[in-house]
Amino acid sequence: MENFKDINREEEIAIIERAKKDPEKFGVLYNRYYKPIFIFIHKRTNDKECSADIASHVFLKALTNLNSYVHQGFPFSSWLYKIALNEVNEYYRKKNKRRVVSIESTGLERLTNALIEGESDLELNEKRFYLSEALKQLEALEIQLVELRFFEEKSFKEIGYILNITENNAKVRTYRLLDKIKVAVLLNYR
Repeated sequence: MENFKDINREEEIAIIERAKKDPEKFGVLYNRYYKPIFIFIHKRTNDKECSADIASHVFLKALTNLNSYVHQGFPFSSWLYKIALNEVNEYYRKKNKRRVVSIESTGLERLTNALIEGESDLELNEKRFYLSEALKQLEALEIQLVELRFFEEKSFKEIGYILNITENNAKVRTYRLLDKIKVAVLLNYR
């Protein structure tokens, strides 16, 4: 088994090409990406069994469609995130359930830093509360933009690829969304 800790893009592409010819080689990709994809899904479902089921669908689709995968300058994981996001959305459509937003502290800190500057600890904590309340009011695409940018730390180019929009559109939508969230936080804070 190959070690992925220090693998470069060219080596990853070579592994993908070998897996296209021999599906048993896909196990290397599975072993590398299962955990981050599972975590990505679990943050959106908050259900381990459901997340494992969705993750298995993601990797089955990836294996089944591996021959159609074309490297476009992004890590292979971007393609898996795209499939995972589609599977999570499909899960919520089929189950007609309300979407879960899991707010981790580091992602919230990045989002807070993007929105709120120079506040006392008391004001900052209060505004964080209103920020989490504002996030609950967002639509699915808005949540996905926030999650991908601030919680998954994806570039605008990669966000565009995952969401099937242009890089510029991802950037514009994200900044407009940040303005919308900032207004909601400030309105509730006052």
